[in-house]
Amino acid sequence: MNKPAEIPSTQNQPALAARAVDSIQQQLTDYACNLRFEDLPPEVVHTTKLRVIDTLGSLIGGFFAEPCRIARDIAAAMPNPAGATVIGTRMKTSPEMAAYVNGATARYVEMNDIYHWPGAFGGHPSDVLTPILAAAEHAQVSGRDLITGVVLGYEVYQRFSDIFKNVGMGFDHTNFACLGSALGAAKMFGLSREQTAHAISMAAVPNVILRQVRADHYSMYKAVSSGHAGRAGVFAAILARAGMEGPHLPFEGKAGWCGHVARDTLKLQALGGKGVEFRIMQALVKPRASCGTTISSIMATEKIAPLHAKDVKKITVEVYQKAKERVGTGEHRWNPDTRETADHSIPYVVAATLMDGTITPRSFNDKNLWNPELRALIHKIDVVTNDEFTKAYVKVPVEHRTRVTVLTNSGETLVGEAGGDADDLNMPKSDAMIDDKFRALCEDSIGGKSVSAALDMLWALDKMQNVSALPPALVIA
Repeated sequence: MNKPAEIPSTQNQPALAARAVDSIQQQLTDYACNLRFEDLPPEVVHTTKLRVIDTLGSLIGGFFAEPCRIARDIAAAMPNPAGATVIGTRMKTSPEMAAYVNGATARYVEMNDIYHWPGAFGGHPSDVLTPILAAAEHAQVSGRDLITGVVLGYEVYQRFSDIFKNVGMGFDHTNFACLGSALGAAKMFGLSREQTAHAISMAAVPNVILRQVRADHYSMYKAVSSGHAGRAGVFAAILARAGMEGPHLPFEGKAGWCGHVARDTLKLQALGGKGVEFRIMQALVKPRASCGTTISSIMATEKIAPLHAKDVKKITVEVYQKAKERVGTGEHRWNPDTRETADHSIPYVVAATLMDGTITPRSFNDKNLWNPELRALIHKIDVVTNDEFTKAYVKVPVEHRTRVTVLTNSGETLVGEAGGDADDLNMPKSDAMIDDKFRALCEDSIGGKSVSAALDMLWALDKMQNVSALPPALVIA
């Protein structure tokens, strides 16, 4: 790991450092500083490379979206040749700004991985990946170092998700991405223990993202909040690298994260390694461009699609309780007015799948969003909870089960079911499936030969001497 030269340190101030640290902060600091590539089993290394491919493919797939263009325009006004690349371009900006743009862009198209675990808050642990890559490129570390940092970022994200109950649903899961990005960036920069502890504090205390970023009718900021979290995490590590001290007792102090964000006394579980599974192994790769809790509805509908909208009398969608609560309740699910609301709407994705046969990123463009036939079909849909499906969702392994029943005007009943089988969202994806997904997202933008070359490079990430070679392989033609 390359440690930047002439960086101020708190190593000569042990009393100050001790006052700054609470038990959660200390646990995270010790884990981050002790984790080594050699601690990672081969299956974890392989899975991490798969996540890098999947996330970068999602980034290229979302490159041309409006919020991503806005973010790039802002970054263009902040050039920094020694910083990190805005992926898809040859432009370099500051590491934290690259984290912002790349994090938002990878999130936008709704193809990056998700985390569903019984009792966990969930979210998108891959939100940490491109911010950590920005820090890694800036520090010019090896592929093995990047893999270690990504595993670390996922571990932090998912372990907080496991214990964060979010009473009142007021805070967003991107807060975990901020913490994971800060730890991953600290690792890339080779920070000391004291600096790492301060980076954690400067990620936790000043950067609390509210759940309103994905409540009611969604705006483009739903995706951008992931970039904001990554930027804040990387910036916290940059501040710590320069000698900035974070607030003392960030989690357990009287005005800290536990009391006012978690609103509970938190205790992190044992972190990955030494016989404990690394949590990255439980993140789920998406097969469709939509919110994770809508995907089983899409897969079930595909089994009876396509149908002519005019032939449909009524549609009933039976789902597990969380899907009903998250994406099958509220007026805006039946009247989406943005792409961001539509891909979080069971009625919308079922109607679109029924008409077109499947869901792709194009399913949410303006032509489809305002299609009057699709709009009429949406209002023939009821979403109801199935108790058996709810029980299947809260056990291990998690099953994402849905049944779609269509009654036609001719009196015919058509039924499609998904979940609990080889197509379940929780099933591992083969290398070939990941390659196919990456090609589908990237070939139109960077060309078939460049896609093949990029895949060869990414699958050999653990052999790469300097990860700054990665972004040039993904420049959009």
